[in-house]
Amino acid sequence: MAEAVRSTRHTQALTRRRRDDLFVGVTALLGSMLALPLATSNWNGPEVAATLAVAATCMLAGQRWAIALVAFSELLLAPTLVVGAFSGGLALFPGRIVAFAALLMLVPGLLQMRRAAAALVLLIGIKRTQHRVRRVHAAVIALGAVVIALPFI
Repeated sequence: MAEAVRSTRHTQALTRRRRDDLFVGVTALLGSMLALPLATSNWNGPEVAATLAVAATCMLAGQRWAIALVAFSELLLAPTLVVGAFSGGLALFPGRIVAFAALLMLVPGLLQMRRAAAALVLLIGIKRTQHRVRRVHAAVIALGAVVIALPFI
């Protein structure tokens, strides 16, 4: 009896995870498609948006490791979109509105940062332990804080 309950829970968890992967992949792909035309040549916007599109495509193809690339690319693309959405550099329509919509599309992937840190530990090739995942997660968050603060300095 207990084995049947465990099997049912496992199946439900896999279905839920696939749905989350699909949602994150679709929003990342839409965000990259919206961000690519807005990218300026003074920062790494075009390269990161293209990397995000490829990583989102990998995620939609069922490659679960791609969550690490999606979250990391979104973390690097967010400052470019924030500057475009909230500064006066772009016209209100369509520039700022599209930049704001692309920024909203990045939120689901950024919320999966903890899962991305666990996948990044596996991609690096070190043994996955809870302590190492926490360290990588803290390092990625610290890197994100520096990357977000960089355009404002």
